[in-house]
Amino acid sequence: MNIPPISIAAAKAALIEQYADPVLRRRATMLWGTRGVGKSSVVAQVAAHFGVPLVDLRLTTIEPVDIRGAIYADDVQGKTVWFPPEFLPGADQPAGILFLDELTAADQRLQISAYSLILDRRVGHYRLPDGWMVVAAGNASFHGAVSHDMGTALADRMFHFNVQTVIEAFLEHAVAHDFAPEVMAFLKVRPDKLDDTQAQLAGDHLIGASPRGWEDVSNVLRSGVSETARRAFVQGRIGAANAAEFFGVLRELQAGTDVLALLAAAPGEATAALLPKTLDGLYGLVYGLLAASTEAPALSRALEIVEQLPDIRGPVPLPIREAQTLSMELLMQKALERGLEATILDSPAYGRYAERRRRDGAGG
Repeated sequence: MNIPPISIAAAKAALIEQYADPVLRRRATMLWGTRGVGKSSVVAQVAAHFGVPLVDLRLTTIEPVDIRGAIYADDVQGKTVWFPPEFLPGADQPAGILFLDELTAADQRLQISAYSLILDRRVGHYRLPDGWMVVAAGNASFHGAVSHDMGTALADRMFHFNVQTVIEAFLEHAVAHDFAPEVMAFLKVRPDKLDDTQAQLAGDHLIGASPRGWEDVSNVLRSGVSETARRAFVQGRIGAANAAEFFGVLRELQAGTDVLALLAAAPGEATAALLPKTLDGLYGLVYGLLAASTEAPALSRALEIVEQLPDIRGPVPLPIREAQTLSMELLMQKALERGLEATILDSPAYGRYAERRRRDGAGG
């Protein structure tokens, strides 16, 4: 594919600008990307951004006649007439987004009707209202999904985005949606495990890790199911090899990072003695403190712990300053979301951290 990759966040920003321009809105856009990358959710977010309706058609679940509509005999006109399906927007909905998902996997007869909507903004006697934007999505054959080639006539009439998940963007999404801290910590130190579709295909495996899969793993960890069930669900979602590595890191996190004990410990030597000494443990602490900081007292204590991260004395060098900066930024973001700004501003630990940052900046 000769389309350069872009992040899901960049694709969302571009779609927002496209919808805002009445000329660009009339040109369809195709989102290419592997399973679970977030193509469907980003289209829904764009519709929500403008407060317009979204018609989401999963083309692999409908028949060709479903788009074209039903035919009946009009005795008055003396001819047959097509009735368009009720899910296509009518004149009472002047603007919105029509999303044709799984376009490349749909039956080729159905694709003909979908192509008419994309190319001509009509199918049969039905016309798509001028204010609507058409967005399609699908997988290429190398993504490991069922895929039919797209003809050049259609491809030449669309914008194309090759959407890929960037770990930083995914972690921002994970933080915003309260993913299990264990998942965020694991992917921070194993970013190559965010999406290993290509590796799984090469090994002729059915399942592997994907952004959507990690969301499911997070839900499993937060569900409270038994250890046996938890392992079964995780293995059955991201594959045995990925699950084995994840649970291995999880054991390290649990052994080296006791967030509750740190929150209860006194500042100083007692805190320093509980700080993690491994990379996995360090980022487990970062995201564990974030998850625990739901109220002012916990947030205030978390800031004190983060201030003490330079006290870590481990067998190998760790990116302590990087982790400290990340943790402070995440805690500030959460404080703003929960109306706890005063806790940040009143924290002596944060004040000392900010002053050190100013000195380091002035010295640089």
